[in-house]
Amino acid sequence: MPYPEVGVFAVDKPQSFTSFDVVAKLRGLLGIRRIGHGGTLDPLATGVLPIFIGKATKAVDRLEDNSKRYTATAVFGRQTDTGDITGETIERSNGLPEKSQLQEVIESFVGPYEQIPPMYSALKVNGRPLYDIARAGGMIEREPRSIEILSMKLLVYDTKQQEFTIDVCCSKGTYIRTLVEDIAKGCLAVATLSRLRRTKSGPFTEGDCLSLDEIEVCLKSGDRSFIQPVDRLFTALERVTLTEQQYMRFMNGASITVDTVEQTAQVGVYYQNSMIAVACNACGKLKTVARFV
Repeated sequence: MPYPEVGVFAVDKPQSFTSFDVVAKLRGLLGIRRIGHGGTLDPLATGVLPIFIGKATKAVDRLEDNSKRYTATAVFGRQTDTGDITGETIERSNGLPEKSQLQEVIESFVGPYEQIPPMYSALKVNGRPLYDIARAGGMIEREPRSIEILSMKLLVYDTKQQEFTIDVCCSKGTYIRTLVEDIAKGCLAVATLSRLRRTKSGPFTEGDCLSLDEIEVCLKSGDRSFIQPVDRLFTALERVTLTEQQYMRFMNGASITVDTVEQTAQVGVYYQNSMIAVACNACGKLKTVARFV
């Protein structure tokens, strides 16, 4: 079907790039203006950054799996205003926990967790990003947010370098910078994030990623096969395939009757083997949740 280009893929975000920098670079390479990303990564961080192009951007907040996984390294003895080593030091400490204590504290964070977002974040208060307020020297109270640490383990504890590395799988909205600080507080110490790599975001892992340079090489050779269909994000959804007549009605906003789908269940809507929407069964009728054409 002659649809505008719609699809998803994952970029291995390089260090020092913002997520917006990656999107801006891809707009130029792909010649597509409508591009979004899933899950902002700080400039310090590297790793999996999902990219959505065309109307696939409507799927950003509708992923079946929004969990994230990271490998994070933090250094004891210093806490900064930004929560990572790029910031200004605001507190120092000489204390180092025993490995057993550090492991115990790390394990205590697994499960639901009320986390206070950092001042240096893109969350908005009265329409203004917190990082703008922080850069102007301001400080405001932030409400804790409910997140979940799905799993976390200590990978390395190097007392000589005074640093530790963790593998953490967490829900959307988790700030690893804050998690590291909170782990240190639990050890009666201070720490700041020194390295961060996202190894999984939703359905994408490191093995799915291409670097920006690799994408540029592909595009110069006319190869756009790295752009995957949007149903890559919705593999668990039941599939409803429309006839040509149903497709025309659906595209014009008319109700389509369904009798084989569980009430209220979300489904993938297909026409000619292409996913065109996510919908739900509302009283026997397909109700569009997100349309990709």
